[in-house]
Amino acid sequence: MGISRRDFLKFGLLTGGLLTGGYKISESVASLRGSKVASPQYKYVPNLCEVCFWNCNLFAVVTNGKIVALEGNPLSQRGRGMLCGRGNAGMSLVYNPDRLKKPLLNTGKRGDPKWREVSWDEALNFVADKLKDIISKYGPESVALISHGSGGFWWKHLLNALGSDNIFAPSFANCRGARDVGFLLTFGSDCGSPENYDIENSKFLLLVGYHIGENAHNSHVQEFMIALSKGAKLAVLDPRLSNIASKANWWLPVKPGTDLAVLLALIHVIIKEELYDKDFVKNYTVGFDKLAEAVKDCTPEWAEKESDIPASAIVEIAREMSACKPAVCAIGGRFSVWYGDDVQRNRAIAIINALMGSWGRKGGFYLRASISVPKYPGLPPYPEAKPPLTGYPFALLPTTTALRKATITGDPYPVKAWIAYSCNIIQAIPSIQETIEAIHKLDLMVVVDILPSCHMPYADVVLPECSYLERYDNLFVDRMKVPAVSLRAPAIEPLFESRPSWWICKELGRRLGIEAYFPWKDGEEYVKKVCEAMNISFDELYEKGIILFPERANPYFGPNNPPHFDTPSGKVELYSSQLAEAGFDPLPKYTKHPEPPEGFFRLLSGRHPLHTFSRTINYPILNELVPENELWIHPKRAKELNLKSGDYVRLINQDGVKSSFKVKVKVTNRIRPDCVYMPHGWGVKAKELRWAYGKGASDNELYSTYKVDPIMGGTGMRVNFVKILKEG
Repeated sequence: MGISRRDFLKFGLLTGGLLTGGYKISESVASLRGSKVASPQYKYVPNLCEVCFWNCNLFAVVTNGKIVALEGNPLSQRGRGMLCGRGNAGMSLVYNPDRLKKPLLNTGKRGDPKWREVSWDEALNFVADKLKDIISKYGPESVALISHGSGGFWWKHLLNALGSDNIFAPSFANCRGARDVGFLLTFGSDCGSPENYDIENSKFLLLVGYHIGENAHNSHVQEFMIALSKGAKLAVLDPRLSNIASKANWWLPVKPGTDLAVLLALIHVIIKEELYDKDFVKNYTVGFDKLAEAVKDCTPEWAEKESDIPASAIVEIAREMSACKPAVCAIGGRFSVWYGDDVQRNRAIAIINALMGSWGRKGGFYLRASISVPKYPGLPPYPEAKPPLTGYPFALLPTTTALRKATITGDPYPVKAWIAYSCNIIQAIPSIQETIEAIHKLDLMVVVDILPSCHMPYADVVLPECSYLERYDNLFVDRMKVPAVSLRAPAIEPLFESRPSWWICKELGRRLGIEAYFPWKDGEEYVKKVCEAMNISFDELYEKGIILFPERANPYFGPNNPPHFDTPSGKVELYSSQLAEAGFDPLPKYTKHPEPPEGFFRLLSGRHPLHTFSRTINYPILNELVPENELWIHPKRAKELNLKSGDYVRLINQDGVKSSFKVKVKVTNRIRPDCVYMPHGWGVKAKELRWAYGKGASDNELYSTYKVDPIMGGTGMRVNFVKILKEG
């Protein structure tokens, strides 16, 4: 059940002190490293973690040409001098025996591959020849990139240089897109990454399906402990008692699909009892009267009937939260696509923050710093490209939903080549059969990765990239409270025949006749030229790993920083004229969602603190600690099915799709009886992964149905239901 709140707060106070000490040790990173720096035996190389996408700054400690330790950089805002359990396991990737070691060509069929090891020349010539043929027949827009990772920068540059804007991040349609669009429509700004939550100064936190700690977002976890140690109050709206919910003042085990009813009832109470920030609402918002009219019937009593959350709890939370304004953070998780109306749920979360006056205020949402990395000097402009495949009116990025449709149908134009960079699309995108159908329509499928993955059997060619600890990437910027720029540099030479993406793309560019876009000699020269363009010292950046610009920090509204909102009205739009003009509800509106049929459970999934989805399942040190996922089930339902903790089961969903592998049962009161839950990322089918293969069950395999959000194309996955089949 986790540690007690008292022990948790005690631990938070301790780590808070360590954090403060970490920042005060010295302005010089060298002094932190002490005597090791003076010894030629040790070399400290700056880098940023890529085990998850928080990208905490670190130093790789190298001796005798081998990485022996990873240490958090004390100047880092993302890590605050610390690495999480995942980040500390980064060497498990570098020295993983299952790494892709040489380029591979598939001489068999997609889905039934026969691999032949080839030279880089043969592999790159194969890819370049295929791309030339595809582009000549269908145009450059027929080439698409699916990317999830910072090294994707080089591949985006390659596609733009070819004349394609079809660059896809599965995380948009399948994860954070609904939240980003909901906040953008309201405040004219999304929450960014890392998100601009001023957690450490917050006095009240409302988490809506946001599992701080299980997502291992380093600085947020540390800030959360600081906030609790200072007495911040916490309410968690979640069908499951997550680790963070166990520390809450209020856990609200909401019936899945009814979160929006509770949020509208909170808004109802805040307006009816005049608990909102009157000055902020009057001066900086539009549509308040229309909002008040829209929620007049959304009473706590109505919400209780819909959601199972007591009306008294809704009223109490609204009052307690309002007493803490503006130091209030109402937060929706990154995994924000649930039921197909997810922008509206996130709009409601944004509206609560607006009523609290928390945007741009201490303890609410700080204003992200303005900083960017310039382009490499002297590059020619990109050729004009056709509009990318967004498919939905408020999609901020091209959507994988639209990509698959165009690949299968050829509408609005054919897509004939996919380059999958550092993402496991079989595990990441719902409806695996639809993904496989699309792949079989391609003329070319390229996989670029470090370890084998579930989509590798469908590739025509596999290109082994080196790990983040073996390469340069473009400079990173922090748009956090303090603007900053960070460096990733190689700690060791690439192992085996793996190569960095800057090199792979440069070599492809030369073969494709676009070498003018790749004039740099190597990654170091690239980074040095960009440093010159930013007017910063490469040597200083290499020594410190990060350069901060505190003189440019301005995280809160004030006399010299008046409120500004990048919306059509220039104000916070409680009522969205943009949605109204596009034919959508301009204010969040509750709709009922189907409940599980008799004998079924709603399938929920999320993250595990020690794993980044399928990315880390094959890290030996992490796999030893958590080798498989578990299926959470309420004791009442477990008794009905004669199940106990430790039993193995399989799942079958409403479409008759059965899990390929078994999953261990965890009987717990920490979940509602109408749901089951399991962490995402397991059920890996790549036999080349000796630790990961066949362990646990894949939630994505069971997400054969999804509900598309018509506003931005998000693929809601919590519309799937499962039955439990006992093994044996």
